Amino acid sequence: MTAPNRNTLWARVLVDELAEAGVSAACIAPGSRSTPLTVAFARHDEIHVFSHLDERSAAYFALGRARRTGDVTPLVCTSGTAAANFHPAVVEASQARVPMLVLTADRPPELRDSGANQTIDQEKLYGDSVRWYKDLPEPEATDRKLRGLRTTAHRALAQATGTPSGPVHLNVPFRKPLEPIPVDGDVPVGLSSLGARGRDGGGDRSGGSNDGAYVQTTRGVPQLDDRELRQVAEALSVERGLVVAGPADPPGVDSEAMAVLSHGTGFPILADPLSGFRFGGHVRTTPVVGGYDGFLDAEAVADWPDPEVVLRIGASPTSKPLRKYLARTDARQLVVDPAAEWREAEFTASDLVVADPSRLAAHVARLVSGPDSSAWRERWVAADREHWETVDGTEELFEGKILEDVADLAPDPSTLFVSNSMPVRDLDRFARPSEKNVTPLGNRGASGIDGIVSTALGAGSATTDPLTLVLGDLAYYHDMNGLLALGRCEVDATVVLVNNDGGGIFHMLPIEEYDPPFTSQFKTPHGLDFRATGDLYGLDFERVEGRAEFREAYADSVASDGTQAIEVRTDAEESHRTREALHERVVERVAGLD
Repeated sequence: MTAPNRNTLWARVLVDELAEAGVSAACIAPGSRSTPLTVAFARHDEIHVFSHLDERSAAYFALGRARRTGDVTPLVCTSGTAAANFHPAVVEASQARVPMLVLTADRPPELRDSGANQTIDQEKLYGDSVRWYKDLPEPEATDRKLRGLRTTAHRALAQATGTPSGPVHLNVPFRKPLEPIPVDGDVPVGLSSLGARGRDGGGDRSGGSNDGAYVQTTRGVPQLDDRELRQVAEALSVERGLVVAGPADPPGVDSEAMAVLSHGTGFPILADPLSGFRFGGHVRTTPVVGGYDGFLDAEAVADWPDPEVVLRIGASPTSKPLRKYLARTDARQLVVDPAAEWREAEFTASDLVVADPSRLAAHVARLVSGPDSSAWRERWVAADREHWETVDGTEELFEGKILEDVADLAPDPSTLFVSNSMPVRDLDRFARPSEKNVTPLGNRGASGIDGIVSTALGAGSATTDPLTLVLGDLAYYHDMNGLLALGRCEVDATVVLVNNDGGGIFHMLPIEEYDPPFTSQFKTPHGLDFRATGDLYGLDFERVEGRAEFREAYADSVASDGTQAIEVRTDAEESHRTREALHERVVERVAGLD
């Protein structure tokens, strides 16, 4: 490794160390001050570069890749507001525990606070949203500085993928020249190691290997000792219990371990659609309940005995009825979180168990010895069956049916990305548990509708599985820029656009009764015709009417190459009334089970 000047050397060493530590892709937005980093990434043979014109889209794309794989895709941008446009995705990554490495180029220190063009205060720009921040020193061609740079690169990745995973920010100042222009004397002729150990003539590590990354991190997982495991097992050795699985942190929890725990305790698993447990082979033999959002009404379960214990993993469930049900019970609730963070906003949980959920489940399953739970389990399975039979009895097309049909027809295997607002809620209520290998994803950390397109396409870029994106019209509008990645990053998708001309979710709130200002300030109809996005971004755009037409169009799309957008026009208020009517029928049926 040689370099014409210290900036080029600095960037090459940084990128080389990231590659040695396992980085295989990066997202780069164009800019001048980041030139050394851009050139280093672009010229590295082992790193695939995804080029994005929009920093916000780039950040969400990287977020999507990491959400799908659990691996870091570094982000690169120039100085100034370019770095600020990463911020929404950084917030989502922090809240959702998605690993991320942000590399923001910066002006040299003497230009800060001087009025210099495109210079803002980038020190700790993302505040508490990052797991670790470091302002790198100015590039210098010395062994010690380069060794420090390699160590910092490795520490950054270790922090990003630690417990909890999340974003890390390295601010990287450069002074001119930024291009790989030869500068006499900038890099000493005798500098051979470039900070490496065992590469390019570097030094030796006493008694160790010289291959791979400069620093090795050995990371364990938090686990309970034998006495604590027995205590948890004793708490679960009861007749009436539940396993509640909320949205999963990447890379997820072992579904087989949780299935073994379910079998050992006899407890059903209430599986959020983003938990990783709603779909998969374990559904064949494990009591996975998915219809709880439709039947956990105080009236329907008024005569049910409370659970004695609830084991909760993952983030807070998407379902409000489920959250409120758990708040009403007198059950002992054990929240399992390897990061020792509190993720239970009803504040009714009684125990925080700091442990890796997969290992905890596997160990505790061997220790539980509770009474037979068959009657309790069958109560939940029967209620779930009533929910799905009621849903199946409704043939009319409304927003919930769109998600039901997508889940039913999605290829096996495939990735299914759903937007916030109504799509994720409809997936929760209308996607029946299935043995298919479907990976459902969503941005439930901060639950925004910005960056949905880019996150989904980032997830799709990380796998050969077919990608389906379901989103509403406002989310589509928010991130139309992200569609540029279809061509620039060579990603194919089936995009299901549920267009109800505004914020349909507000029909669920009491503000619906106050119009004005409901229509103009909350539902905010826009009247946009999205067909032009087909020509603009090179995708096939189709508008369908009726359920049979939608199912045919979707099935054709997932079997085809390229990207197709299928728009379904809906009426938000009518869809909401249909959900309410279905809910009433389900509640009536479940209440009559006893």
